Amino acid sequence: MIAAPGSTAVRQGTRSILNLGCGLKKNADAINLDLRSEVNPDVVHDLNRTPWPFDDSQFSRVLAYDVLEHCDDVIAVMDEIHRISANQGTVEITVPHFSCVNAFIDPTHRHFFGWSSFHYITGEREPSFYTAKRFRRLVSRIVFFPVGMNRLIARFANRYPEAYEKRWAWIFPAWFLYFELEVIK
Repeated sequence: MIAAPGSTAVRQGTRSILNLGCGLKKNADAINLDLRSEVNPDVVHDLNRTPWPFDDSQFSRVLAYDVLEHCDDVIAVMDEIHRISANQGTVEITVPHFSCVNAFIDPTHRHFFGWSSFHYITGEREPSFYTAKRFRRLVSRIVFFPVGMNRLIARFANRYPEAYEKRWAWIFPAWFLYFELEVIK
């Protein structure tokens, strides 16, 4: 099913998982959404256009793998994720770490992320007035390419993320960040 611009909410069976920016990585248990129709998603929609074609509190789980860095307004996207997610639903996010070369080489990347980037929507960092929508951080992890010394660096970086990002990120660059957030309504 493909949502036409200006259409009403999309309902597709009983799937309660939404896979944002699916590209070629479709999830058989999810409603797969992408901007590009040629990847044959279930729903074609631009995440920068709100509201999205889904009902309030429709999803128990939202997957946002390698997509937020492409969006115009991350806070607006997170607000929309909050709207379409059920209370206590989970949001799984991967974004390139600011020290990764991949964050810079893709000309479609608009944003760069660090370990505390989502603290602004969990209330863990001031100012937290960018949005009234709230999430609870369940997991945050700095991920490194899995070779040699990176295993040791990953342990240090995840135990002391602020120290790592202030002093060591440009010497031992990370690969990406993984977050799990719980929707609080």
